[in-house]
Amino acid sequence: MELFFKWIKQHLRIKAFFGTSENAVKTQIWIAVSVYVLVAILKKRLGLEPTLYQILQVLSVTLFEKVPILRAFDDTQSHEKLTVFSNQLNLLDL
Repeated sequence: MELFFKWIKQHLRIKAFFGTSENAVKTQIWIAVSVYVLVAILKKRLGLEPTLYQILQVLSVTLFEKVPILRAFDDTQSHEKLTVFSNQLNLLDL
């Protein structure tokens, strides 16, 4: 049991439990495990080099964008996208 909880603390990103009942805690743990497994499958099938943590970071940033998954992990295209299609206005743009 201790190894299971140690693995949960190290690999799953559960900061706080949203419910206090046993069912709420179990549901949140199962959802976190499911997301972890889906990301591991995504990494293996697409042959991605980043770690699972890095993949989760990219997915959390691009969650609401309509970007193909492979393009989200391509460094050169993501840098071009940020510079060309930035919605942020420049303060001293003349």
